[in-house]
Amino acid sequence: MHIPHLPPTAPQTRLRDAAEALETSFLAEMLKSAGLGRAQAAMGGTGSDEFSTFLLEAQAREMVKAGGIGLAESLYQALAARGDHDAP
Repeated sequence: MHIPHLPPTAPQTRLRDAAEALETSFLAEMLKSAGLGRAQAAMGGTGSDEFSTFLLEAQAREMVKAGGIGLAESLYQALAARGDHDAP
């Protein structure tokens, strides 16, 4: 018997979004530490540091959307198993 896939509840969606946001922040920091944003910041000019930060965050967000490093999924699974998605 095939059981249809049920859509996630609002708390599950919020929990997954939070886990993905954490992985995005983690990856953005790792990209920054690796020096990825230095090339854009070296261009100089007003706002180049801010542009580099936005670019790193966008790249990290895209990495997470493509599967990331599995951090968000691991966090989501661990917290969902504990029932933390029911918390306000």
